[in-house]
Amino acid sequence: MNLDKIKEFTKNLIQLDKLNQKKRILLSASLGWMIFIGYLTWWNGIKSLALDKSFRWDEWFWFGVVPAVVPYIFYFIWKNNSSDQ
Repeated sequence: MNLDKIKEFTKNLIQLDKLNQKKRILLSASLGWMIFIGYLTWWNGIKSLALDKSFRWDEWFWFGVVPAVVPYIFYFIWKNNSSDQ
């Protein structure tokens, strides 16, 4: 995999002022999903009958972060580049 493409993708992702409406909605939905799942994970930990009331980072990662990031990875893999053709 070409590291220049990854650098360009992350640089374009960080420039929030150049995002169009669709990209802003998708990023907001992803962040909202991660926050919502984090809240549910925290709430389930508080209400748990177990003695350990700590935050379950593994649940938050697998049910919050992974589903929010995977669509962007698939988009990056399947995106058509005019320079590749």
